Order: sequence, then structure tokens, then C-alpha cells
Amino acid sequence: MDRRQFLRGTGAAIGGSLIAGCAGGGGSETVTVDYAYYNPVSLVLREKGWLEAAFADTGTDVEWVLSLGSNQANEYAQSGEADVSSTAGIAALMARTNGVPITTPYIYSEPEWTALVTFRETGIESVADLEGSRVAATRGTDPYFFLLQALDDAGLGEEDVEVVNLQHPEGQSALVRGEVDAWAGLDPHMAELELEHDGAELFFREPRYNTYGFLNFLDGFLADRTEDATRVLEAYERGREWAVENPEATAGILADASEMSRPVAERVFTQRNDLSEPIPGDAHRELLADLSPILEREGLVTDDADPAADVDDLIDSEFASEVV
Repeated sequence: MDRRQFLRGTGAAIGGSLIAGCAGGGGSETVTVDYAYYNPVSLVLREKGWLEAAFADTGTDVEWVLSLGSNQANEYAQSGEADVSSTAGIAALMARTNGVPITTPYIYSEPEWTALVTFRETGIESVADLEGSRVAATRGTDPYFFLLQALDDAGLGEEDVEVVNLQHPEGQSALVRGEVDAWAGLDPHMAELELEHDGAELFFREPRYNTYGFLNFLDGFLADRTEDATRVLEAYERGREWAVENPEATAGILADASEMSRPVAERVFTQRNDLSEPIPGDAHRELLADLSPILEREGLVTDDADPAADVDDLIDSEFASEVV
């Protein structure tokens, strides 16, 4: 996928996005919410039926759609297929800057969910060793932006490696088969590789390059179905509190949903997820403002875009404060 195709697929069709946003706010009898293996709270809600319970007295149906990565979640938002979707912070900013009408009122996790992964036999020990290598990554997701930041630290750019654009599970498989030299990994797939394949190594980790888990709402849904949006947030807060109080049970739900082993799920949830701060604030704004030049430098937003200026339009610190 070249860069122009990528932009078209993640938000350049502003007119279509606005139509989708209007459709999402038209008093529909369905609320569509994504679930993702990288969003443990969404899995808890789906397992417990608490979102359905929140709408039981309204006649509104709940529809779940699976997001395999931030890029797919943004596609749901752009097309209006999901009222609520789960992405990484930088992916949400990219979508908003490219015209996808989303707002983030809630943080579902502060994770360390990405790192650069290889096998010992490749001889890759540092980011500098990636020069000239094939690296699997899912464009438009946190692992992809993590890779770009890591390359920048090493004095390299995307042009110094061959990025193989694969969805996260396929990137893991490509690394195992030796089709790529390294992979910008995402949990729980990354933890599975780390624990269950000899020689797999997380050779570059940097928690501050992980851009939080953003729960994004269509603008039309927030504006025109405010009560429904509040019910979603109340269910999310119920799920978050339960997950914090029941980490082992949450790991079990993650294991069952993702069909991965219990040790993998426990590593992902108990060691690499912090659910303590659900309201977005200055720390999230500052991080995205610092990272926004990457979107411009790599041509991931339209030429006249100003992603740093869109940070405040994306993040809403007030809406969830009445619920949390």
C-alpha cells in the first residue's frame, strides 16, 4: 500500500466521513461499539453483557464489531460503521486531522503494548541494525508510529528500511516464517511470541512511545445521542473498575477471547496495562503535540493539515468527568 492509498483509506475522504458522522447521530435504534484484543475493558463488557444491560430499558440494540488494529477501528469510524471505536492516541489524531469526525472523551488503558521484535538468529540487537532490513508493521497503528520514533532515535528514517504492511497477527506470522527480519509488535500477539517461541526477543522497548488507548466517539453520536453516549461511558467505567479489582479474571477473559494461553494474557494485562487514569488530559495532549510532526514528515496527513492544532479538537476532558 503506497502512501496515497493509505491516506485515502484513513481519512482523506472528508465528505464521506461527514456524511457518516451525520448518519451516526440520527436516532438509530442500534449503538455499534468495537471490541479489540488490545482493549481488555471492551472484552470484559462483551463477556459480561453490561453494555446490553445499560440499554435494556431503551429498546436500543448493541452491535459489536471486531477491530484488529487502530487502522481498522478508524475505518469503522470513517464509514460510520461504529459509533465507538478503540485506537491508539496517535492513530486517533491522524484520523481526526484527515477529516474523520471523532472525539476522545475516555482512555481505556495506558499500555506498553508495542515493542520491536526479532529472533536471536537475525543478529539484530539494536534499532541501528535495522538499516536495510524488512520490518513488518501495520500502517496507521501505534506499533507503526513506535517504529518511526525508534528509527528517528537511531538517526534513520522509514526510507532506510523496507516496511512490510501487514495486520498485526500476519506480522507476527511473517516474522516466525522468516519473511521479515523484525516486527513492530502489538500485544497480545507480541507476548505470545515472546513466551511461546524460543529465540524471540523484544530488542527495543520504550514505554513513553506508546500513545495510550483512546476510546473514540463519532461527533454526531456525542452531539445527537448524548444520553446513549453517556450510557456507553457508564458501562465502560463499570468494566474498568471491575477489571482493576479482578485482574486474574480479566486476564482469563482476554485469554478466552483471543484464544491465547493464560500466561500470555496475564503478562499482557497484569504487567503491561494501567487502567488507573480514564479521563484524558494534559499529558495526552502534550504527547500528541510532540508526536504530531511525525504525521507531517511522513506524509500521513493532508498537505495543508495542522495536526498539533487538532489535538484540542480531538480530546474532551469534560464529558467523562461526570461519569468517572
